[in-house]
Amino acid sequence: MSADVWLPIPPEEIEGLPEGPRYLFWDGGEDGAQPYPGDPAECAVYVVPYMKRLSVRVGPLEHLTNVRLIQTLTAGVDDITAQLAVIPPGVRLCNARGVHETSTAELALTLTLAALRGIPGFVRAQQQERWVGGFHPALADKSVLIVGYGAIGAAIEDRLVPFEVARVARVARSGRTTARGPVHPIADVLPLLPHADVVILCTPLTEETRGLVDADFLARMKDGALLVNVARGPVVDTKALLTELERGRITAALDVTDPEPLPPGHPLWQAPGVLISPHVGGPSSAFLPRAKRLLADQLTRFVNRQPLRNVILTTGPETRGANGR
Repeated sequence: MSADVWLPIPPEEIEGLPEGPRYLFWDGGEDGAQPYPGDPAECAVYVVPYMKRLSVRVGPLEHLTNVRLIQTLTAGVDDITAQLAVIPPGVRLCNARGVHETSTAELALTLTLAALRGIPGFVRAQQQERWVGGFHPALADKSVLIVGYGAIGAAIEDRLVPFEVARVARVARSGRTTARGPVHPIADVLPLLPHADVVILCTPLTEETRGLVDADFLARMKDGALLVNVARGPVVDTKALLTELERGRITAALDVTDPEPLPPGHPLWQAPGVLISPHVGGPSSAFLPRAKRLLADQLTRFVNRQPLRNVILTTGPETRGANGR
């Protein structure tokens, strides 16, 4: 096999890459101006650069006329699916399932515990050299609702177990039964909200989930409940969330926001009862070794014409000309 593979990690740093392709390093560079490493028409596999601005990630797509596989290093692929109109038919789009579960689940628990136990207030008090005690809720004995019960949702539940929560309810795109209990279809999420002390969002961003957490959703959450978002910002209606936060009825811990990055002066920064982290669910020391293992395995499968992992969709003729293109 003589086709090119564009990698955002230097190929010499990835153990187990199969022989055959020509491996070329390209991550867009610091400013997004890094020249392409080869002729885009000869690229068979495009591994999307991680943590680069949108224009860098999707910039090569319209030039990859013979690409066969697009592999993201993110769990969500909404940035790529928005560009299907410029991708040729027959291209398999795969996500990074197996890479981010550990790190994102850790952050979901971190945000939950920090928000419940008042850690932001302790940090502010420390900066002012003030000793401020008080009573704060524990995660123990709380009811938790996980909205988006895929690999990340399951990893979050794994980490909830030692905290002695009272109950975990699970919601996914479609209902099913797991060893831990039932998973409710997303259409049934509203009746579950009044029973949850903590609602953790880890669903992918789709047309079905965009704006899912609207005024009605938030109004059904119980007084004093905590909303944790490690999914995507547009899953939540920011205006509706601000209304509830300013009333003081619920609190929130957000790793993602809409808009993102959150600009200076945005009311979310100063809203009462909100903890914000800057979309850091994935980027941790857990990312790189898992990403390298995924790429070595996936490319071995590709070269040997074996079934690929994590296939989200295969483009067809109907995707070209979509989205007004």
